[in-house]
Parts: sequence; structure tokens; C-alpha cells
Amino acid sequence: MSSTNRSKSRNFHIADYYKTPENAIEEFWNEFTVNKDINKYIYNKNIKILEPCAGGLIGKDGMSYVNVLNKFGYKNISTIDIRQDSLATIKGDYLKMDCKNKYDLIITNPPFTIALNVIKKALNDVKDNGYVIMLLRLNFLEGKARKEFWKDNMPKYIYVHSKRMSFTNDGKTDSIAYAHYVWEKGKNPDMAMIKVI
Repeated sequence: MSSTNRSKSRNFHIADYYKTPENAIEEFWNEFTVNKDINKYIYNKNIKILEPCAGGLIGKDGMSYVNVLNKFGYKNISTIDIRQDSLATIKGDYLKMDCKNKYDLIITNPPFTIALNVIKKALNDVKDNGYVIMLLRLNFLEGKARKEFWKDNMPKYIYVHSKRMSFTNDGKTDSIAYAHYVWEKGKNPDMAMIKVI
């Protein structure tokens, strides 16, 4: 699906929902966790994790990040989604919730239209030295508003997916490149380290 057509289809898609491909999350997690510079506590399977835009429609599919993290042994995962037909434990608007200092890791694929707000809130909500990980378009680096944001909130790592992702059941991809952006709270590097995976 072209990015143009996908953008149009989003207008008809409630809460901007597309299931994140689990194989892409697994690919990222494998690369991220072999990074010798990450905090070792990330290997603790009991860390507190939040998925604030969890998706996972009832009767259709599971929550992608939860499914993958469960495979890696993580079980202490809280889930939030604005949709009432989601499998998330908490139904509501993450942007209006008080979650400050409760989580070691906040990870999601945020709706593009509110992604910057989700990132800002997650950076506020995660514990010191904790991680915020967001799947975003590579062109999320562009834009005047985001340029100002990067000055004080540069990600530590950007894992660029070399293979185009399919968010639809037919397996078709669009013209958009994606990356997992990783922030470590308390760190504001001048430049992000980029790895193509």
C-alpha cells in the first residue's frame, strides 16, 4: 500500500489502529539486547513495563509488544489503550493518566498523529535510567516542532529496519521506512547512534 493510500485509509480507521508486525519487534529486541552499552537491569524479567497504545482487538489478535516480550520472558507488563474493543487491561487515554516514575520501560508504536505527545509523556513517566522505545517512521526526524524537541531529547539509539513492514493482512508494504527509537532517561547525547537491522 502506498504511503498516500495508507494515509487516506487512516482517516477511516478508528484510533489509527494497525497491528505492529511481531517479527519486526523480535528483530529489534534481539539487536537491542546484545548492545553492550544498555543498562543491565533490562535483562531482569521482572522489570515494570508499560505498553500505552497496546491495541490488540478483542477476538482478532493479541497485543504485539506484549506477545513478543512475553516470548522473551517478561511478564510484568501493564497495558493501556483508548479503544474499548482493545485487549488492554486499562481502557483510556494514556495522555491523561498519571503514570509518573512507575515504569522501567515504556514501549509502543504510537499513533502518528499524537506520537510526539506520547513520547514526551513517556519520558516523563519512565524511571531515571529507564528506557522509552517507540516505533516511528524514519521521517519522524523531520519537522520544525520535532527539531526543537531533538535539542533536549535526542534518542540514544535509532534501530532502522532495512526491511519494509507490512501492517495489513495482505502482506503489502508501503513506501515508509521505520525505526525503533530508544531514549534512556537522563541521557541527552549530541547525536544518536544508528544501526540498520
